[in-house]
Amino acid sequence: MHSIGVDIGGTKIAAGVVSAEGEVLARVRRQTPATDPQAIEEAVVDAVAELRAGHEVDAVGVAAAGFVDAGRSTVVFAPNLAWRDEPLGTDLAAALGLPVVVENDANAAGWAEFVHGAGRAVQDMVMLTIGTGLGGGVIVGGELLRGPHGFAAELGHVRVVPDGHVCGCGNRGCWEQYASGRALVREARAMVTSGGPVAQRLLDLAGGDPGAITGPHVTRAARDGDAAAQDLLADLGRWIGEGAAGMVAVLDSSAVVVGGAVAEAGELLLEPARAAFHRQLPARGYRPEAVLLQAELGNDAGMIGVADLARRR
Repeated sequence: MHSIGVDIGGTKIAAGVVSAEGEVLARVRRQTPATDPQAIEEAVVDAVAELRAGHEVDAVGVAAAGFVDAGRSTVVFAPNLAWRDEPLGTDLAAALGLPVVVENDANAAGWAEFVHGAGRAVQDMVMLTIGTGLGGGVIVGGELLRGPHGFAAELGHVRVVPDGHVCGCGNRGCWEQYASGRALVREARAMVTSGGPVAQRLLDLAGGDPGAITGPHVTRAARDGDAAAQDLLADLGRWIGEGAAGMVAVLDSSAVVVGGAVAEAGELLLEPARAAFHRQLPARGYRPEAVLLQAELGNDAGMIGVADLARRR
C-alpha cells in the first residue's frame, strides 16, 4: 500500500503519493497560507483528497518546518508559519480519516536520504539541509534521533561564534548564520557593495542591484567562472565542513549528507567543505573517516521521508 507525503514550506505545500520504494507516483502543489493555521490544514486536506482520488493509500505523513512534539502530532513552534502548539496531526487525522504522522522537515529529509538516497549504505549519518537556514537530521543505529521531547538535531542552532550574527531563534552566532543560503546572500551583497571591482558577473546577473542578489545568482556566477562567487561558495563550504567535523566528533557518524537548495552548487561547495572537514576532524589518520556526500533526492526528500515514516508508524 502507498502512503502520501506532504511537505509544508513557507510558500508552498508539496504533496505526493509515494511507493514503498521511494518513488513519487503522483504529485500536487498548493500555496501555503502562512499566517492562517486553519487555511493551511484546509489546503493539505484538499491536496490529499486530490491524490486519493487516483490512488489507494493507508497513511499520511506531514513534514513541517518547526519543532514537533515527541508524539509526532503537535507543532509546538514554527519560525516561518503561524503554528504555536498546533494540533496539526490530530486535526488532519480527523478530517482525512487516516493515520497522520507529523515530522520536522529536516528529519524527514534525512530519513529519506538514509532509506532511499545517499546514506542508504550506512547505519549512522548526519543530514545537513542547507537552504535559507540550516536544518539537521541524525540517524543513529538505523533510527532517527528525536530526543525525549522530539526536538533533537536542531544542528543549525549550535552556537559557533560568540556574540556573532543575530539568529531568528533569538540567540547570536548560531551555525546557520554562517552556513546557509541566508549567510551566502548576506556575504555576496556585502562584497558587491564594498566598492571593489570584484564580482561583476554576479552583479550583472542581479540586474545591477546588489539587493537583488540571490543564492542561485552566486552559484551561476561561480559556474561562469566568477572568482569572487567561487570564493563565496568556498567560504560557505568551509563553515559547513568545519561544523560537520564537530558533529562527527560528537556522533561518530559514517557519513554526512549535504542537501537543500544551496547544495545544488555541487563540487564548488562540496570540495572546500570536504577539505575543511578533513582538516578539523579529531584524530584524523587514526580513525575511520566519515564521507561527506551530496544528497540525491533533491526537493522531494521531505515528501519521500515523511511518507516512509507514516508507512512505518
